[in-house]
Amino acid sequence: MSDQGARNFDSEVVEKSDQRLKEPEMYKVVLHNDHYTTMEFVVEILMVVFHKEVPDATRIMLDVHKKGRGVVGVYTWDVASTRATRVHRIAKEREFPLRCTVEPA
Repeated sequence: MSDQGARNFDSEVVEKSDQRLKEPEMYKVVLHNDHYTTMEFVVEILMVVFHKEVPDATRIMLDVHKKGRGVVGVYTWDVASTRATRVHRIAKEREFPLRCTVEPA
């Protein structure tokens, strides 16, 4: 058997790294009120895209309607931006100007 592929582990230096894993940054997904998007459509979006039950979807929709905006949830960047993009795509298909933003939590 040949020693050509064998490594000499005695001469290798292994450095200890002090890397620590940290929790990912979180982002709020926010729906914004407008004068054209129906309340029913907002509830539908909350149920389909964000998997909210009817009572939670209705509460968030009323926040959007009465306060001008409503926080839908807090997610990692990838999840938040994907869901916001999906909201915009569905709203555009249904011809609603519903705005959905992603903000640092």
